[in-house]
Amino acid sequence: MTAATQAASTPAVVPQQRTVSDPDIPLFGARGKARELAAEGTRLRSELEQAHAELAGLRAEMSRLGMLSVLELEQQRDRLGRELADLTAKGKAQKAELDRRLRGLRQQIVVTEETALLQEAGVYQYRHPLSDAVAYQSQLSRIQDQIKAMARKDGGAVKAATGWTVNGSVTEGRAMVRDFSKLMLRAYNAEADNLVRGLKPYKLDSAVDRLGKVAATIAKLGKTMQIRIAEDYHRLRIKELELTADYQEKLAEEKEREREEKARLREERRAQQEIERERARLDKERQHYANALAALQAKGDADGVAQMQDRLAQIDTAIQDVDHRAANVRAGYVYVISNLGAFGEKMVKVGMTRRLDPLDRVRELSDASVPFNFDVHALFFSEDAVGIEAQMHARLADRRVNLVNHRREFFYATPEEAKEHLLALTGSLLQYEEVPEALEYRQSLTQAQEHAGAIT
Repeated sequence: MTAATQAASTPAVVPQQRTVSDPDIPLFGARGKARELAAEGTRLRSELEQAHAELAGLRAEMSRLGMLSVLELEQQRDRLGRELADLTAKGKAQKAELDRRLRGLRQQIVVTEETALLQEAGVYQYRHPLSDAVAYQSQLSRIQDQIKAMARKDGGAVKAATGWTVNGSVTEGRAMVRDFSKLMLRAYNAEADNLVRGLKPYKLDSAVDRLGKVAATIAKLGKTMQIRIAEDYHRLRIKELELTADYQEKLAEEKEREREEKARLREERRAQQEIERERARLDKERQHYANALAALQAKGDADGVAQMQDRLAQIDTAIQDVDHRAANVRAGYVYVISNLGAFGEKMVKVGMTRRLDPLDRVRELSDASVPFNFDVHALFFSEDAVGIEAQMHARLADRRVNLVNHRREFFYATPEEAKEHLLALTGSLLQYEEVPEALEYRQSLTQAQEHAGAIT
């Protein structure tokens, strides 16, 4: 159907004619009503003309599209497809290039944030295992002597071109290369010395990486004269860093062992002093009862003599127990304690003490270093308290809190779980408290809740 045919077939919209006999026209005021009808007709004609214009525009667009052949439409589609593919490929190439540059920049960055390094450090691994800190110090001294020897003139610490000339003079060229080589070596050694002075064991990988980048930068800047740090010298300085880190870690370990040993000796000394004081008290008491016994025997008081003899027997038994404790260093109390307010419900400490009163040791642990006192779940006396403690630690080894320092006797376990292990080792327990009293902690919680309620 053509545009002319469509136009012809479209019915014309004209306003409806009204006659005088139309019941909507009043007998009076016909002229006013005629003016209203004329205005309505004008509005309808305007809307009709606008509709015709829109229809003509649509017909023109349809005609333009209809004039394109199927082949032309397919060609246009293919062209747009190729443009889209080219843009996609270009975008992927740009993304790949940006990713490559980003990886290169990341490789150039030396991460020195201590927090990140500590998280990645884990347990320190020695690069050069030696027996003690003195051995590391001796080995480090030998390495530093080798470094000094290579850093001297013609020691081989830096390499450079030999045929360099300046203004045609080989002598001037050699002097220039020598001066620049000294400058480059000084910059390298300054960075290496700074790394050694500020080194921490967990920073070793970062320090080695940084020193390698310094050597690479010097080689890049000295490329014209072929100035570069010798590989042998660079390896010596890396070994110096490794030995320094090993020495610091070994020294820290030995100091920690020394602190723990001093603490153990203090505990042993206190236990020995308690035993000696108790032995002296019992000896004094025994002498008192012995004198009383002699007086009663002189009076012939048989009942009094019998009582004194019973008391002397009890004192002799106590003296024997004290002497046994003094002689048997493995005898003592195994304790299981917790601190609900400080460490939560699933952590206990398992240890042993040779004190005559084991609660003295618990009170010492409940000092100002923890916010609340420890609660005692078990105190078990054993002739081999050292062995019981070691077996408890072995059973809870996979639950250690401190995996590096095994002298820290805290474990991720509930009092009930500790009780099961202790029962398996001892066979019976006279008393065991599974629920911690945690009096101060619970009172603190109550006061905090009351304070919060008062505020609201």
